[in-house]
Amino acid sequence: MFLENTVNHKEQFGWIEVICGSMFSGKTEELIRRLRRAQFAKLKVEIFKPIVDTRYHEDMVVSHDDNEIRSTPVPAAANIRLLADGCDVVGIDEAQFFDDEIVTVCNDLANKGVRVVIAGLDMDFKGNPFGPMPALMATAEYVTKVHAICTRTGNLANYSFRKSDNDKLVFLGETEEYEPLSRAAFFKAMLREKISQMEVDSEEVLANKKDANA
Repeated sequence: MFLENTVNHKEQFGWIEVICGSMFSGKTEELIRRLRRAQFAKLKVEIFKPIVDTRYHEDMVVSHDDNEIRSTPVPAAANIRLLADGCDVVGIDEAQFFDDEIVTVCNDLANKGVRVVIAGLDMDFKGNPFGPMPALMATAEYVTKVHAICTRTGNLANYSFRKSDNDKLVFLGETEEYEPLSRAAFFKAMLREKISQMEVDSEEVLANKKDANA
């Protein structure tokens, strides 16, 4: 369980907290929990999310369990620096979709005494580090990795497997498009996809040869 840092009023520096994990792992739920505690403490809190995230609501950060908190959608990380002036706590959801400047913005805020709480996917649908998340995790004081439950094995899941054929890196979706998988299940699923693609490619080569010989 994460416990908030105590503020040292003699040292006017904030800190960065990163909540990361796969789809359906409760990242946004934990983000909302921490921000609500800050609001209860009468701190000035602002929440931001990338403008591309319109799955549930244009202006709200909403978890899969339908908890929500008001946010400000922004097109770029630089906007956060401008809009977070005077805040005690800044929350950022879906950080993986922001440009690389989000790292500098978060560190600048922390250096000015702001507590920055970030939630995001640490890996994309191919299992690779996602966008600015590795750099955010490296510079953060606190990193919390949360896990979903694998839909195929029942074990802890830390991969987000894309069930559709869409190959875009940024592709918003829910349970129809994604499922959380454990390492073993993800490896097997990716292997099956690779074999299936090889079979398709082989069939196309054979078809082309037949057409050439016809």
